[in-house]
This record gives sequence, structure tokens and C-alpha cells, in this order.
Amino acid sequence: MKSTIPSLCINGHALFEDNILFNAKNMIIGSSQWTCLLGPSGSGKSTLLRLIAGLDTHVVFNGDIKASDNNMFNNRVAYMAQSDLLLPWLNVIDNIKVGSKLRGDKIDNNILDVIIENVGLVDHRQKYPSELSGGQRQRVALARTLMENKPIILLDEPFSALDAKTRLEMQDLVVMHLQDKTILLVTHDPSEATRLCHNIYLLNDNEIYSTKSLPPPFPKSINDRDAFSLQTQLLEEIRST
Repeated sequence: MKSTIPSLCINGHALFEDNILFNAKNMIIGSSQWTCLLGPSGSGKSTLLRLIAGLDTHVVFNGDIKASDNNMFNNRVAYMAQSDLLLPWLNVIDNIKVGSKLRGDKIDNNILDVIIENVGLVDHRQKYPSELSGGQRQRVALARTLMENKPIILLDEPFSALDAKTRLEMQDLVVMHLQDKTILLVTHDPSEATRLCHNIYLLNDNEIYSTKSLPPPFPKSINDRDAFSLQTQLLEEIRST
């Protein structure tokens, strides 16, 4: 049976003040896979995510971003940012529901309850963001993303502000709950890329290009020797450009 989850193909270049910020040639975000865009801060990674999501940017993009089914995809995208973007005046439940409420969608409370339980927030349902730890706030952000139930997920360094232990826990949680989605993860961490992603792209010297990645399954164990070896190779590749 043919997958209903689309892949994306990106061709084109982004200009900022008439200078090329990045150039992408046949960049494929695979259907039901994790794809990583790895590169230094300020290189344009988040800008690409905003272009895919149809959000305002500071650049001019010449080219196209197409879904494999040739349908519009902006309304099929959910975005999870580095900052949890929780509204401080709403409790956990209302922050999770905020997208549905803003659109006027009917909220399935059974699905909401399952999501809250799956991400470990049952005991925090009525709390406000100021009462939560950083990891708990990111769990709320994940729950909000799951509530959107979109086939295409954009992750903009969602784990980088967390401590090492919480980061690993959140990576495992996100992988478990975002199976069968088309995912683009932006990061500057090679270990995160090798641990989570089927396909890895590097953004260096304004060019986006495909590099080596590992076969499934994911996420890789932190003791996986192949993942550690590839992490080292990616660091050397980044340093050499």
C-alpha cells in the first residue's frame, strides 16, 4: 500500500541582501523518515524550516519546495522549536490544545488524555509553565505537536537547551511518538544527527549536501560504536570546510 505520508524535495537558493545564504540541490526529506540538517549556528538552518512551514523570513527564496504527492503541504506541517513557546497564562492542558482552539477545531478529549499520559504529564495537567522544569516544558511542547497530528514535522533544535540526561530521554520520547512521520531535524550536534536520523545533510559554506548516515533502527544506543565513529567523521567534515 502506497504511503500517505509525503516526502519533500527542495531545490533552490536563499538570498539575504543579494548574498546566497544557502543553496539546496535535490534535498530529499524522506517519507516516514528522520532527516537531519546539520550545521553551525547562523548558517540558515532555521530559515529553511521557516520556508518549509510557509512562515515569514528575512530572505528571498528562488526555487521550489514540493511534496511527493504534488499537494500543498503548508497545512500539513507541525513545528517544534528550541524554545517551548508555551503561553505562561495557560496551564498544561490548554497549552496542548491551543492550536486546535485557535483554529476552532473540535477537540477529541480522549486523544488528548492519551497524549498527556504517553508523554508523562498526568500529574502536571493543571500546572502553569512557571511550575514546570525544562524537560517537563518540552514534554508539553511535544504533546502540543502530537495533538496537531500532522504528517510533516519540523524540529528546530528542540533538545539543545536541556541537560544531557533529559536530552536523551526527550530524544527517545520524540522518536517513539513521531513514528511514521516525515521529519526534518535541524541541529548543530553531530551526535544527535547520528543517533536519530536516517539521512544527514550538512550546511557549510552556503551549500547543503548529503553526507554519510547509518542504517536503521533508531535511535542508536549511546554506546553504538558506529554512531560514535560517524559522529567523529562529521565533526572532521565540518571542521575541514
